[in-house]
Amino acid sequence: MRFKFDKGKSERLRNDPRRTIGFEEAQELFYNTFLEDQHADYPNQWRAIGWVKNQLYTVVYEEREDEKGEYYHLVTLWKATQKERGYYEEYTK
Repeated sequence: MRFKFDKGKSERLRNDPRRTIGFEEAQELFYNTFLEDQHADYPNQWRAIGWVKNQLYTVVYEEREDEKGEYYHLVTLWKATQKERGYYEEYTK
């Protein structure tokens, strides 16, 4: 699994007290149990909800392709909302 993202945006997210992590840490989410659904139709974006550093986060990403094949382009992230927490708990039991 490959990931790409804007390094400057990652640093801004890490320094935001509402988020506290960057895209580097958020990749952990994809290696554990996570829930995903479609976030937007155009561009085609997906929402993944899962655990990073003992905190439930939501990551929005796009599936893209380059000369090496497919990769996940990480768009944004935030700590999961109460509604997202409920959704995660309901569907990962």
